[in-house]
This record gives sequence, structure tokens and C-alpha cells, in this order.
Amino acid sequence: MPEKKAQDIKVGEAMLPVEGDTRQIGERLRILRAERDLTILELAAKAGVSAGIISQIERGNSNPSMKTLQRLRAALGVNLWEFLERSGGAATTQDAPFVRRAAQRPRIVVGETRLVKELLSPRHDENLRFMFVTLPPGGISEDVLIGTGQKGGYVMSGRVELTVGERTALLEEGDSFQFRSNTPHHIANRSDQEAKLLWIMSVLDTHL
Repeated sequence: MPEKKAQDIKVGEAMLPVEGDTRQIGERLRILRAERDLTILELAAKAGVSAGIISQIERGNSNPSMKTLQRLRAALGVNLWEFLERSGGAATTQDAPFVRRAAQRPRIVVGETRLVKELLSPRHDENLRFMFVTLPPGGISEDVLIGTGQKGGYVMSGRVELTVGERTALLEEGDSFQFRSNTPHHIANRSDQEAKLLWIMSVLDTHL
């Protein structure tokens, strides 16, 4: 499936500048590749991704899928969120390392339905992660991270369907959940209103 072209999208009332996020991913990818002395062709071979896609991502002309980012981060030996972290990390020189300011949240727009993830954790290399997940109407999670650990969350607004294994539950504002993250799962917004969740992960693979 071809990568999506960058474009502005609307989630709720806010316009999300996907093009800016895409450029940031491309810049970080180019820096991480250069730090490892890899050519585009060498990275493509290691990641199992075409050189053309990598070139488009680095130029900011393509919004990579989660699956593509997973392959690239594995080939580079980095954390998934390092593609989105600005230089200097979460905290400024004035901030304590346990703080992440609202303006410094890495964000990624995932899949054809444009699910939005915003990292809230002050650090991206610890075993505990938490984030905001925003699902537009009709939004569904794709390429979810499966691995050893736990996942949980809280529905802040709207309603979502959460499927874990063979069970599906309809969750509304104020409901919460928790499950083992190695169980196949996905979330979907079947309504005509945006839904927002606080999503928490306890993971053993800090590359995720």
C-alpha cells in the first residue's frame, strides 16, 4: 500500500498540521541514519522498506505508516518516539527531567482513519508510557503494538469499542480498562463524535 501524502486534517475543532509532523519525522530519520553512517539503500535493506519510501519520508513528502516506522526504528535500534522527539528531548534546561510541557508533546497521526497519538510521558525510554489517543468519527487503531506488559486507559470523552481477544466492550466517558498487551486488541470509534482516551502502557521493550 503506498504511503499517504502529507495534508492538513481536521480532528474535532482543531486543524492538525500533519505536514509539519511529517517533516519532523523526515528530519529525525535523516539524522538517525547519518549518525549510524547508513546510506538510504543500506537502511532500506536492513528495514525491508523501499529506498524510494525512505527518500520520500526524509524529504517530508510522505506520512509513514506505523508498520513502516516500526521497521525503520528496529533497523536503527531506536525508540519509536525518537522519530518525533525534538532536539534536546522532553525537558528544557529550565525543567526537571520528570516534566513534559504541553508544547513539547511528540505527536503522530496513524493510519487511513487518522488516529492521533500524543506522548505525555516526560521520557520515552522508560517502561511506563502514557499518552492521549484521539479517534475521529469512524477512527480505528491499526498496527497496534503487541508485546509483553500491560495496557490500560480511561475514556475522557466520546465512546469507543474496545476489542481484546474475542471480547468487545462499548466504553463511554468515565469508563476505564486494563489488559495484557500481548493479547490482540484494537479500538474503534463507531459514532459521529470525536473520542479521546488517556492511554497507558507498561512495556518491557523500551524500543516501542
